[in-house]
Amino acid sequence: MFSWLMLLVCMQMVQGFKNGLVSSSCGDMTPSHQNYSAQNSQAPYSISMDNSTYIDGQEITVTLTANSTVFKGFLLEAREVGGSNPMGTFTLVDNNTQLLTCSSQSLIVPEVLFFAWIFFCKLQFYADVAKASILVSSRLSAISNSGCGSTKTCFSDPSGCDPSSNSKCYFMSAAPSASGAQYKFEIVGGADGYVSIGFSDDKKMGNDDVYICGKDGSGNIQLQHAFSTGTTTPGNIALGNVSGFNSSLINGVISCSFTSANPISTTRSSSSQNSYYIFLAYGATKSGVIQMHSTTPFISSSKMDFSSVTILGSGERYPAIVKAHGCLMLIAWMTTGSIGMLIARYLKKAAKGTKFCGKDFWFGAHVFLMILSVAATIIAFILVFSYAQDWSGGAHPVLGVIVMILSLVQPIAAMFRCGPQDERRYIFNWAHTINALAIKGLAVAAIFTGLALVDSSDQQWLPKVMGGFVAWEAIWFLFQDFYQTRKKTDVIQQDSDQAITESLLLVTFFIGNIAFLVALLVGIGKA
Repeated sequence: MFSWLMLLVCMQMVQGFKNGLVSSSCGDMTPSHQNYSAQNSQAPYSISMDNSTYIDGQEITVTLTANSTVFKGFLLEAREVGGSNPMGTFTLVDNNTQLLTCSSQSLIVPEVLFFAWIFFCKLQFYADVAKASILVSSRLSAISNSGCGSTKTCFSDPSGCDPSSNSKCYFMSAAPSASGAQYKFEIVGGADGYVSIGFSDDKKMGNDDVYICGKDGSGNIQLQHAFSTGTTTPGNIALGNVSGFNSSLINGVISCSFTSANPISTTRSSSSQNSYYIFLAYGATKSGVIQMHSTTPFISSSKMDFSSVTILGSGERYPAIVKAHGCLMLIAWMTTGSIGMLIARYLKKAAKGTKFCGKDFWFGAHVFLMILSVAATIIAFILVFSYAQDWSGGAHPVLGVIVMILSLVQPIAAMFRCGPQDERRYIFNWAHTINALAIKGLAVAAIFTGLALVDSSDQQWLPKVMGGFVAWEAIWFLFQDFYQTRKKTDVIQQDSDQAITESLLLVTFFIGNIAFLVALLVGIGKA
């Protein structure tokens, strides 16, 4: 009898979970192993996620990684920061894990923290293994062009595009409140880092009020208020009276909306006017800092009047003076410069005996064409700097300045060359040739970078046409070298026949150059 009573006294209630689903651990996140406590040392495990932000309906992949020791079991939960209730739901990725039903809630909190405990042998486990948090953003309703011209002012490129159905659409809208004291702005565009809108008194960058939706250092979309002073990075200013900010980043397209009661400022103080040109720009960010946009911003063709709603058209991204700069550079280094170099290299014996101003005809033609090239380069250089009145970033202006300097050096050095029979003449010949090749190569590079700035199409067809021209010119020069080598061994062909052949080759080269040149000039004209 005594032993029976003792048995009753020593009995304890135990729970068995043969399937491993320890539901009682949902709350305290421990395995409830009797007389065993969690390890105090640094856990050799870590938690990581494939995204740092979450939007309702988005799937986040959570990875639990062992640095060295292999674990035998784990429990992973998502909780509100500072809370104790499990949140969200999990989807299994393999057969080695299973779901534990806990009382979960929807992710309606601003930040969620992932907890885990790790069990790696009978007696040892780690609790609260390295936590990882994720920000929860409210889902931004799809922005569309619905209401444009009736309830909100819209500006987009391509003109009239709908951002809800066209991922290539760059779009902004401004909807006034009933009182007109504040506006709801919407911005959409594909970008590596940010999309932005600017309000300007003119169509030039500088003294502009700017709102930027871009990635911060953690990859989250944030709103910045800035003031642009030119072609340098805009200076951040206080966000001011802004509310209702929502954002999304889906497949590389940044969307954001916010309401602002701030007055528009283009002189760092409130302006009395109520109409502005709209700039819509996009680009990359680096550690949360916006970088210079690689393309010219989309600029409205007319000013936006805040007292009314309308649909703004997209104006020409490049004024006539900038297009003239590009056209002159193309003519200089695709046509006149190329032909002038060709004549000096291959056609010195053409029109033999014919003089021009007391010099061989080939020399006069070469000098004339190269003078045209240098003059066109100088004019193009002056035009673009008179328009910009500032130094812009990127490789294009650097290459342009180097081409300008070397182009001036070439004729000046030629004026002081020694005579043809001078023993040191070879020094000039080599220097003249090397400088010419350097100018040609740098000019081509400058043209490529310039066309990349001008061409906003997905196909980037202008640089491709330029690539075709470079290939055409290279093949033609190689063919000329082959022909000149063969001509030296062909003693039968008469001089008259050689002159006809060389003239036909020159005409063929000229026709090909003109075809490429016209295609590029048309492209620049439509930019």
